[in-house]
Amino acid sequence: MSGDSAASAPGRSGDRPERPVGGKRLVKRWRLLFEGGLLQGGVQGSPVLRLFMRWVRRPLLPVMRLWRRNIQLKVVVTTLLMSLGVVLLLGFVVIGQVRNGLLDAKVKASQSQATGGFAVAKQKADEAATGAGDTAGTTGGRQSQNLTSWMSDLVESLSSGGQGAFDVVTLPAGDNNGGGGRGPRASGQVDPTASVPDDLRTRINGSATAAQSYTRITYTDDKESQPALVIGKQVNDPNNDPYELYYLFPLTQEEKSLSLVKGTLATAGLFVVVLLGAIAWLVVRQVVTPVRMAAGIAERLSAGRLQERMKVTGEDDIARLGEAFNKMAQNLQLKIQQLEDLSRMQRRFVSDVSHELRTPLTTVRMAADVIHEAREDFDPVTARSAELLADQVDRFESLLSDLLEISRFDAGAAALEAEPIDLREVVRRVVSGAEPLAERKGTHIRVVGDLQPVVAEADARRVERVLRNLVVNAVEHGEGKDVVVKLAAAGGAVAVAVRDYGIGLKPGEATRVFSRFWRADPARARTTGGTGLGLSIALEDARLHGGWLQAWGEPGGGSQFRLTLPRTADEPLRGSPIPLEPKDSRRNRGPGDAGLPGGGEDKRATVPVQPGGQASPLAPMPQRLA
Repeated sequence: MSGDSAASAPGRSGDRPERPVGGKRLVKRWRLLFEGGLLQGGVQGSPVLRLFMRWVRRPLLPVMRLWRRNIQLKVVVTTLLMSLGVVLLLGFVVIGQVRNGLLDAKVKASQSQATGGFAVAKQKADEAATGAGDTAGTTGGRQSQNLTSWMSDLVESLSSGGQGAFDVVTLPAGDNNGGGGRGPRASGQVDPTASVPDDLRTRINGSATAAQSYTRITYTDDKESQPALVIGKQVNDPNNDPYELYYLFPLTQEEKSLSLVKGTLATAGLFVVVLLGAIAWLVVRQVVTPVRMAAGIAERLSAGRLQERMKVTGEDDIARLGEAFNKMAQNLQLKIQQLEDLSRMQRRFVSDVSHELRTPLTTVRMAADVIHEAREDFDPVTARSAELLADQVDRFESLLSDLLEISRFDAGAAALEAEPIDLREVVRRVVSGAEPLAERKGTHIRVVGDLQPVVAEADARRVERVLRNLVVNAVEHGEGKDVVVKLAAAGGAVAVAVRDYGIGLKPGEATRVFSRFWRADPARARTTGGTGLGLSIALEDARLHGGWLQAWGEPGGGSQFRLTLPRTADEPLRGSPIPLEPKDSRRNRGPGDAGLPGGGEDKRATVPVQPGGQASPLAPMPQRLA
């Protein structure tokens, strides 16, 4: 018996519906909408669409934030998804095996039943033909009536052994329209023409063997159709004329069994997925909880609470991690305490030495002054020695004063006496004091931006000390070129920048220049008798005001130091009126003004309006220097 290898599953129609036109384009549009707009913060279009996207995206933000920050949620969700995928794969495999097993068993039993029925139909036809030969004298109408009765009896007798397990259908073979008593007949209220597929009838008419296919049994009454396996064959009636005999085996029981298996697998799969999720949650919790505890303790340690420790229980890897973490925290606390004690001892040593040196320094100073005043009575060598002694005593006194000032900053004892001052007056005093040095160096100091008042609440003594350091350093390292002092005020900030065109700074030296006793060129002599602590003290003075002191420089292109102060004490800075990198730097110069001071574009940013002021062009907010 041949099988229908191309037959579809029970209840599936032969023709597939066409896809709607433009489906891919619609999917592409939705994908672009979600990827380009919903998930990345905005959609180009009408305000209504943007508002809708914002309304849809807002509930997703907490979920995305939780997903990024919670490793336990990631592991559990990943476990659930992978478990669901495995369960679905196993479910498809098991259901396929069960379905194939049920259909194979049904097909074998149906083929055996249909083969016996075809044999019985052939036997009955032979017996009827033999009886018809003994009564050959009857009329044609009588023969037709006997054939009609014989066909009805055949269908009834063949279907009587099924008891609902199958139905029998007979159809005229080929183009025979049912004449001669061979019209369509069926048992169990089955619609014979609608229940038998046309392709199966075509195969049967062209072959003498049996064939099978899947179909749906349609009934003439109100009974619902059901899937079935149909097996048919062309046989002969008592007159030796062919007709089609079909056995229809309903697959209702197999469908119920398959539905039961599907429901069982779905319930078991859901239970397994939930159980695996709970197991993953508990297992990951055992690992994540100590990690979270360590993270919290690490945050508290970084905040200065060095006595925090992890609670260690057990002897597993997590316990070993906790013990190692506690040992690390203990060693860290010990080292920090040692460093604090050492720093405290150093500060006390510097303070004590500075104070103790003042008394002998006063005596040496008095003796040096006496010798210096009487140098005209000495020989030239002794007179020169007296001058050198006076100079070095002055330098030693300046160094001692700077050390005392540094010790005050280290001890946190520096006090700020802020009052409204005009920075123009401070700049004029500083420039006047630096004029003798500038004349010896052949340098001209220019002041820019002093036409309008530049008022800020600051300590005049400390600001003057900062600017004196900046201007003197610019003259000393300016290689005899001009030094420009620029003042500006905008919003809630004022700034003073000192620009020179000397040797400049190498990459990385802009932050190191404020270190104590640091020099860009160690072989370079200090012609002005500096102590090496001027910029360090200037940086601490700027920080004491809540301001910034920053440096910029390029090799061979000079440098610029910028002091930025808030107009009002205790007001946070959000920008500076003067860019840190000057507009005449190499990077900002244009092709037509390369090498000329003042060339290039003025690249500035803006800051929001300060209370009581207007928005002004300000440089981008820089970071605090270490």
